[in-house]
Amino acid sequence: MKRTAILLYGVLSYFVFFATILYAIGFVGNIWVPKSIDSAPTSSFLVALLTNLGLLALFAVQHSVMARPAFKRAWTRIIPEAAERSTYVLLSSVALIVLFVFWQPMGGVIWQFESAWIQAIFYTLFGLGWATVFLSTFLINHFDLFGLRQVWLEFRGRPYTNLGFVTPGPYRWVRHPLYFGFILSAWFTPTMTVAHLVYATMITSYILIGIQFEENDLRDALPDYERYQAEVPMLIPRPPQRMPNPVVGQA
Repeated sequence: MKRTAILLYGVLSYFVFFATILYAIGFVGNIWVPKSIDSAPTSSFLVALLTNLGLLALFAVQHSVMARPAFKRAWTRIIPEAAERSTYVLLSSVALIVLFVFWQPMGGVIWQFESAWIQAIFYTLFGLGWATVFLSTFLINHFDLFGLRQVWLEFRGRPYTNLGFVTPGPYRWVRHPLYFGFILSAWFTPTMTVAHLVYATMITSYILIGIQFEENDLRDALPDYERYQAEVPMLIPRPPQRMPNPVVGQA
C-alpha cells in the first residue's frame, strides 16, 4: 500500500508540474491563458512591483533551498526518499501557481515591435527557448529529473541507482542549456512591458546566482566537473573544441 501511495503521489506531482509548465508558457507569452504577465493592471505601480518581487523571491528561495544536498538529507528524514524529488517538483509547481494567481500586471512599455517579421523572429526565439528547456530535460532523463523514475523503482521494489553523468547534444555546447532556454523565453518578446522586464530580470538574476550553488554541489560530487567547466561555457553556447568528459547534473 505504501509503495502504491508513493507511486500515485509521484504521478500526481508530475501532472501538476506538467499543467503548470504549460500554463507558464502561456503566462509569459501572453497566449492562451485567462491571466498573463501583461493582463490589465489592477493595483498601483508600487504595490504591483513589491508583490511581484516577493512572488519571484518566494519561488527562487523554494527552488534553490530545496535543491541543496543538505536540505535533501534533512528532508528525507521526514518523507520517503523515493518521494523527495516528487515533493520538490510539486512544491515548485505550487510556488509557480501562487505566482500566477497573485501576479500584478504593471503596464508601461519598454519596447514594442510592430513589424510582422521582427515579431516572428522574437516568437520563434521564445518558442526555441521553451523547446530547449524540454529537450534538455529529456536528454538527461526527463522522468528521473521530475521524480517518476524514483517512485516507479520504489513501486517495483528496486533500489534507486544514479544514472551517471553525460553530456549529450547541447550539453557539449553549454553547461546549462535548460537555463539558457529559460533566459531565451524570458527576454524574447516583441512587446517588453515593465512587468515582463521585472520578471525577465529576476529570473535571469536567480539563474546566475543559483548556478553558483549548483556548480559548487557538482564540483563536490564530481571530480571531473572543474575540467568540464573549463571546456564548456556556462550559459552562452559555443561549439565544442573537443569532447568534454561526460559530466552534467540535474537542475
